[in-house]
Amino acid sequence: MNYKDITIGIVTYKSEKVIFNCLKSIKKIKKIIIYDNSNDLKLKNKVLKKYPHIKFLISKENSGYGSGNNSIIKLSKTPYVLILSPDTILHKNCESELKNAINIKKNNFSIIAPYAKEKNYGFMRLDKKNKNKIFEVDFVKGFAMLFNKNKIKKIGMFDEKIFLYLEEIDLCKRLRFIKEKIFVCKSSKIRHLGAKSSNIGFEYEKCRNWHWMWSQVYFDKKFNNIFYVYRKYLLKLSYNLIKAIMFILVFNKKDAVISYLRFSGIYNGLVGKNSWYRPVLI
Repeated sequence: MNYKDITIGIVTYKSEKVIFNCLKSIKKIKKIIIYDNSNDLKLKNKVLKKYPHIKFLISKENSGYGSGNNSIIKLSKTPYVLILSPDTILHKNCESELKNAINIKKNNFSIIAPYAKEKNYGFMRLDKKNKNKIFEVDFVKGFAMLFNKNKIKKIGMFDEKIFLYLEEIDLCKRLRFIKEKIFVCKSSKIRHLGAKSSNIGFEYEKCRNWHWMWSQVYFDKKFNNIFYVYRKYLLKLSYNLIKAIMFILVFNKKDAVISYLRFSGIYNGLVGKNSWYRPVLI
């Protein structure tokens, strides 16, 4: 296995401020697919002018992070796909160490992720005393995941009902259910800027808060008893509605909107509505 067996996939949404630093950090893997969810023709032209070998696709609609990555996986011609968020920067050894990890594990893995020092990386070690360079985990965060494509396809890839948040945790959980292996390669380094992949101002905050609540409810309904879910979220539902009213009374429009959107995300998840909220671009 060598670099020609890996495709890098990046889903973008108004990501011009960060995407070029990400692309600059990619040194060895030449097959790159960008899937843009914001109909950003200006960004497409800029990217292709500098990197003509990249395949840049424009989605007809904003289909979400998981759906965009599924499209990349289907379009790729290689056995391995490295999914990156546009706000990631690969360290010098990232690609070579990931390639070595694939060769070490051969076909005995579904996901291998590079290592990030940021606190929000979020992996859970199965063995906290494990000192190995490549160690098994329960899940990895979605900003950097190298997929063994055939194994990911077996479970249906990302759940496209999830527009944003927890799609990677959902995928990892389904893999763990069928005893598939997920690893972190500690010698493969990556930097994640965090919450910088899109530059749409307050619309990002509105979208983030609605989907964070909806996705939590959907995820819990998918894997837990329905009575547990309602017991967990009815209090949060009331709390966010009360906060929204209080912020309205003190003329704090911004926080009122955020609290209402959190309420709306929970409510729509509880009653089984699809993940419908989308950011408004002016």
